[in-house]
Amino acid sequence: MKTDRRSATDTTSSPFGASAAAPAALERAKAVSRRSFLTYAGLGAAGLAGVSAIAACSSDSSSSASGATTSGATASYGDISLQLSWIKNIEFSGEFMADSKGYYTKAGFNKVTLVTGPVDSADALVAAGTVTVGLSAPDATARVITEQGAPLKIIGSTYQKNPFCVLSLEEGKPIRTPADLKGKTIGVQTGTNQTIFAGFLKANNIDPKDLKQVATGYEPTDLTAKKIDGYIAYLTNEPILVKGEGFTPVTLSFADNGLPLTAETFTVTDDTLKNKRDMLKAFLKAEIQGWNDAIADGGPAASAELAVNTYGKDKGLKVDEQTLEATEQVKLISTADTKANGIFTLTDDLQANIIKALGVIGITIKGSDLFDLTLLDEVYKENPDLKKG
Repeated sequence: MKTDRRSATDTTSSPFGASAAAPAALERAKAVSRRSFLTYAGLGAAGLAGVSAIAACSSDSSSSASGATTSGATASYGDISLQLSWIKNIEFSGEFMADSKGYYTKAGFNKVTLVTGPVDSADALVAAGTVTVGLSAPDATARVITEQGAPLKIIGSTYQKNPFCVLSLEEGKPIRTPADLKGKTIGVQTGTNQTIFAGFLKANNIDPKDLKQVATGYEPTDLTAKKIDGYIAYLTNEPILVKGEGFTPVTLSFADNGLPLTAETFTVTDDTLKNKRDMLKAFLKAEIQGWNDAIADGGPAASAELAVNTYGKDKGLKVDEQTLEATEQVKLISTADTKANGIFTLTDDLQANIIKALGVIGITIKGSDLFDLTLLDEVYKENPDLKKG
């Protein structure tokens, strides 16, 4: 099924017609460059009635985590599935660690299937019962709840900060502050990125008429070709790619400038939350163990080897690039709050700021209708040694 973002194997040029002689690293970016951080794509029109079609599209790209076996382990929760928001790359290093080190098996699962993305909406697949847990984002989940009445909750968040940014070049017209956007030409990917960028402008009291927005693709060739001044990117991806081509990246973080949304949130149905709490707690414990390993000293390098040589071995990934991206994403996962409370947790203040940010982009929802962090509270109370974040 066609989505609003470039698929992992699509090498179509951007609307500006990127040169076929693009540098090697940027050619690789066509395969691994991150898509819109929003996983919600046009469900307002399609509705949950289209979930079966979405599921049919995603099923072709599903694959199962092998799960290291543990002698004597008794599986009590059977098989579950986790919908990833993108292709199997370093972004899911915690899941790769949890699987390869047998944490899922020790937690009582026969198998945790890591369903590869991208998909139109992980939230819709969760609501339909196609997958057990989905990796999404607060804005995506909130839209499905408010527009479709889907009974969903966010039970944790891998990223404490969303990685969205405006990427510019020191060699061009660097954009260091929101005010620097005025008079610039910004490349924005068609679809949900336009919505989130509009929210970013609104949060910073910038009139869209004060800058020029043009359609661009999901690789930064238009930026490096100096056809645009700024490019909507992921802090953990495209800045590393352009630096590898000899440019000096300048980034303007959305999370640090008025739009403090998180990302890679765990979404489940209210029914699962109510009736399968022990299963979800076991899953979260295994996830925490995997991510603690992924962000520990040596974790990024070990995770990169797993992403390149095992889980994403058919994606054309490079160990050096994946290691750099893994190192950068630690900054988005590990904060003073997670070191005190444990990874995946969201403080009351952060939850309140997310709700305010959602209001800026036109989504009105109560925190109690979007978040339920009680499972994490119980996991950390029962396993205080897991608080390493």
